[in-house]
Amino acid sequence: MKKLVVKIGVFCCVLNMLSCNDFLAVTPDNVGTIDHAFRNRNEAENYLFSCYAYLQRAANLATDPAFTTSGELIYPNNLIDYLGFNRGGFNVLRGFQSAASPALNTWNGENGSYNFFRSIRLCNNLMDNIDKPIDLTEAEKRRWIAEAKFLKAYYHFYLMRMYGPIPLMKENLPINSTTEEVRVYRNSVDEVVEYIVELLEEAIPDLPESIQNINSELGRATKVIALGLKADVLMTAASPLFNGNPDYAQITDNTGKFLFSQVFDNEKWKIAADACLAAIQESEQLQLRLYTFVNPPNIGTLSDSLRTVLSIQNSVTERWDQNPEFIWPNAPSSGYQGFATPRLTALAVNNAWSNPGTFSAPISMQELFYSDKGVPINEDRTWDYGGRYSLKTAEAEDRFFVKEGYTTVKAHFGREARFYASLAFDGGVWFGNDVYNQENAYFVQARGTAAFAGPKDMVRLNITGYWPKKLVHYQSVYDDGFRQVEFHLPIIRLAGLYLWYAEALNEYYGPTNEEIFLYLDAVRERAGLEGVREAWTKYSRIPNKPNTKEGLRSIIHQERRIELCFEARAGWDLRRWKEMQEALSEPFQGWSIYQGQAENYYRPVTQFMPIFGLKDYLWPIKSYDLIQNPNLVQNPYW
Repeated sequence: MKKLVVKIGVFCCVLNMLSCNDFLAVTPDNVGTIDHAFRNRNEAENYLFSCYAYLQRAANLATDPAFTTSGELIYPNNLIDYLGFNRGGFNVLRGFQSAASPALNTWNGENGSYNFFRSIRLCNNLMDNIDKPIDLTEAEKRRWIAEAKFLKAYYHFYLMRMYGPIPLMKENLPINSTTEEVRVYRNSVDEVVEYIVELLEEAIPDLPESIQNINSELGRATKVIALGLKADVLMTAASPLFNGNPDYAQITDNTGKFLFSQVFDNEKWKIAADACLAAIQESEQLQLRLYTFVNPPNIGTLSDSLRTVLSIQNSVTERWDQNPEFIWPNAPSSGYQGFATPRLTALAVNNAWSNPGTFSAPISMQELFYSDKGVPINEDRTWDYGGRYSLKTAEAEDRFFVKEGYTTVKAHFGREARFYASLAFDGGVWFGNDVYNQENAYFVQARGTAAFAGPKDMVRLNITGYWPKKLVHYQSVYDDGFRQVEFHLPIIRLAGLYLWYAEALNEYYGPTNEEIFLYLDAVRERAGLEGVREAWTKYSRIPNKPNTKEGLRSIIHQERRIELCFEARAGWDLRRWKEMQEALSEPFQGWSIYQGQAENYYRPVTQFMPIFGLKDYLWPIKSYDLIQNPNLVQNPYW
C-alpha cells in the first residue's frame, strides 16, 4: 500500500502543476513527456498510478458532493478555522451554489475539486502507449489496460451523477485538432451509461479476482469492484432522476438532440437487478459476508447489545484487509475523525485543534432511525412519539446506551442499535477512547459552553448536539493529544449491495418476490432487528406497508439511509430517487447547546433553512465554459 500511495502522491504533485482551468483538455500532453513516461515498465507503472490519482483524491470527505450536500451533516459557518477546512460543499445547502463559480466543480477542477476529464485523458494516454515498454509482460499489459478502462468508467460515472449528460472522451483528440473539433457536444445520459457499462464489461475479464500483494496493491481495481461499480451505474440509470424524468423530458442540445430519456423503462430495473446479483455472486465466491464484531484480547465481556453496536460501527471502521464486508474501500484513510468526535475528557476540551468536533448531525437524522422494534418511530405503536422530547433519566437497563442516572430526552431511549452506533449525543455512552470496560465507559456531556471551550482565537463547536460517531474508530483516543486508528471509508460494502438488489427487485417485480426480504432481512438481522414483515405486522400502525410496492419502496429507502448513513451514499441516493427536495424541506435544527440545564438544552433551535430546488439535482456547468464551447448547453433550470 505504501508503494502505491507514494507513487500516486508523486503524480498528484505533477498534476497540481498543470493548469486546472483549460476546458476539456483532451489533446495529449507534450509528446516527448509521454514517450519518457512509457520508456520502460517502471515508468509505465508510475503512469498507471497517476491514473488512480483523482480516485484517491475523491476520498476527501470535505470535497465529496454526496457527503457534504446530503443534509446528513451540517458545518458551522461562523468559525475562525486555521486548519483550512474546505466548507464549499457544506455551503451549497446554504444557497451558495452558482453557475458563475460552481462549488465542487469536477468539470474543470476549480473550487477545491478535481478535474475528472483530465483523469480520463490520462487513462486514454496509457491505453494509447501501453505497447511501448518492451519489458512489460502480456499479462501485466492486459491487467493495466483493464484498470485504465475501469478508471475511465468510474470518472465518467462520477461526472454523470453530478452533471447528467456529459461529453464522452472515448479517445484523446489529436494534438493538431481544430477549435471546432475540440468544441464537443454532450452525449445523452443513455449513451453515457451504455459506454460506461461497455468499458466495465471489457475490463472485468482481465481484472484480478482479488489483490494478492496487500502491501503494494490494495486500492487497485478487482473483478468484484468492477461488478459493484457496474451495479451502481445501472441502479442510477434505472432510478427516477434519469429514467423518464418528466422534469428533463424536453431538454435538448443546440441540434435538437434529446439529452435525457423520454419515457420510463421498467426493464432498466431488471438489468440493474441482474448486475447486483452478479456482484453478489462474485462476493460469495470470495467468501465476503456481513461483518460481525469479535472481541480482541484487551476487551472483556460485552453485552449482546453493545456487541451489536460494535458490529455496525466496525463494519465501516475495521481494517480493510480484515473486513469481510468490504467490496471497494477508499485507498486513502478517512482523515476527519476529530471532526466527528465529541470532547469526552477535560484535557480534550482544551485541545480543540485536534478534536474540533464540528461535524454536526441535525435533529432530523436522529428522527430517521427506527425504534428498537425495527419500524419508524412515528409508526411504532409501542413508542411514545408524541412525548419524545420530554425528559427521562436513564436506569440500569439503559446503561450500555445512555449513562445511568443521566437525564436526556426520551427520543434517545428505545432505539435500534444502528442509532447508538451512528450518533453520539448528550448522555450517550461512548465505548472506547482507551476505556474498554463497558461498565465504566465514557459518556457525552454536551450541555453548556464548557463542553465546547477552546483557545480564544480558535473557536470551534458542534452546533446541533449530535456527532457522527460512526466515522470514528472506537480505539481512537482524543485526550491531551490524539492517537488515531486509521480506517478506510467504504465506497461499496456488502450491506449496501444487498439493499441495492432488494430495491431493484421491488421496482421490477414488487413485494411478491421473496428474494427482496431475504437480502433486506439479512441486513436487519445484523442490526438485531426482526424481519420486515414480522416487525411491521407486530408493531407498525401501517402493518400492510411491506405488501405494496410503494410501501416496500419507502421501507427500503429508509433502510438504506439508516444502514449507510454518513458513508457518502445518501447524497447520491436521495438525488437518484428524486427525494432530496422532500428530505431538505424542513429547517436544520439542533439543541440549545449553550444551555446547561436539561430542560433548557432540549429546545430545538433552527440553524438554517436548506436551499434545494429542482435545479439542484444536477450541478451547473460553469458559465464561462459555455462561452468557450457554444456547443454545450447548460443544465436544466440554471
